[in-house]
Amino acid sequence: MGDSQTPGGHDTHDHASREARPFTGRTVLVTGAAGDIGRATGVRLASAGARVVLADIADNVEATAAQCAEANTAATPTTVRFDVTNELDVQRAFEDLEAQGIVADLLFNNAGYQGRFANVADSDTSDFRRVLDINVIGVFTVLQCFARGLISAERPGAIVNTASMAKGGPPNMAAYSASKAAVVALTRTAAKDLAHESIRVNSVSPAYIGPGQMWDRQVELQAATPSQYFSDRPEEVAAQMISSVPLRRYGSLDEVASVVQFLLSDDASYITGFDIEISGGAA
Repeated sequence: MGDSQTPGGHDTHDHASREARPFTGRTVLVTGAAGDIGRATGVRLASAGARVVLADIADNVEATAAQCAEANTAATPTTVRFDVTNELDVQRAFEDLEAQGIVADLLFNNAGYQGRFANVADSDTSDFRRVLDINVIGVFTVLQCFARGLISAERPGAIVNTASMAKGGPPNMAAYSASKAAVVALTRTAAKDLAHESIRVNSVSPAYIGPGQMWDRQVELQAATPSQYFSDRPEEVAAQMISSVPLRRYGSLDEVASVVQFLLSDDASYITGFDIEISGGAA
């Protein structure tokens, strides 16, 4: 006889497997799954055993699905396309998933749009509206549909919304800053409103995260937008940004994903209504 059984009759191999893949048996919906942070988080959660449902309007969400399938061969990822700004589209997507027997109990509510960079005096109203529509109304719509599904199924769950250190008001990013401050406020209210349903709601506020498209875009657009705060040369802007971080580096995508994983896990079972700043000490 082998020694895989403990005296109490528990299989130590199963226990080890649960420790290695603590999200086994959980289903997580990741919006904005084609983006840098969405992809890194989806892959990390799949590696932890979760069945992942990857949502985006971009075709390259399939690349995220391929990486997730590689990370967890025991649970095939599902991809779904919907526009977070279209309430009917979001509702249909949830209904279609439910018809397939898929009801996520975890949500990484991550879809977002940085918007154009401009001095507030030069900001374009239509782009400002689009930023708020995606980053605030879209986040609210997905959160609401997800919560309604859990309440209907009488299941507990957890939500992590993507906010940003931009909530503090960086130059040339008025719309994005306003939208991410709104996400933090929405998170706190939703946490109170859903607590009696055993649904936790938290948010993460990344600062400078890279490498990736968002980092490159922010550096390039701050350099291209006149201000007293940044150089007009991208390489100098990158150095200026890094010098504002006490740890003197940008954070990695996996460092964001690890915090999201923690907040969605049972290890964070008594944390709700909280925003974790992933900033290297930057304010």
